[in-house]
Amino acid sequence: MSSDVSTRNEDTNVTRIDERRPRRIYRPATDIFEIDDKVVLETEMPGVNRDTIDITLENRVLTIRGELKERPRQGWRPVYAEYGEGDYERSFSVSEEIDQDKIDASFKNGVLRIELPKAETAKARKISVNAA
Repeated sequence: MSSDVSTRNEDTNVTRIDERRPRRIYRPATDIFEIDDKVVLETEMPGVNRDTIDITLENRVLTIRGELKERPRQGWRPVYAEYGEGDYERSFSVSEEIDQDKIDASFKNGVLRIELPKAETAKARKISVNAA
């Protein structure tokens, strides 16, 4: 894995109750991969509305949050449910080689995609050898 982005010692897919918060906290599964001149994170956040997603970058820590609200379903009686009302939350360390001003995010079909372009100084470049 690229050292440009790394997880922050969290168990994935763990549901826990934080005593400071009355709601469940879900650690969403995330894939991190490198494409040419950027690092891409794809995070599963099923049931989340795009408007509740909050992404912050502070002190080289990228934090993703999203709110999962229970959807009332007319005439449905729950038999079994693994997802309840709660919050998705996950943090990643971001290296200095990421261009923090050009980070882009999109959300489609319950998957949050964050593209972190590498800074010009971090990109591989060919160095020509001149005759002496």
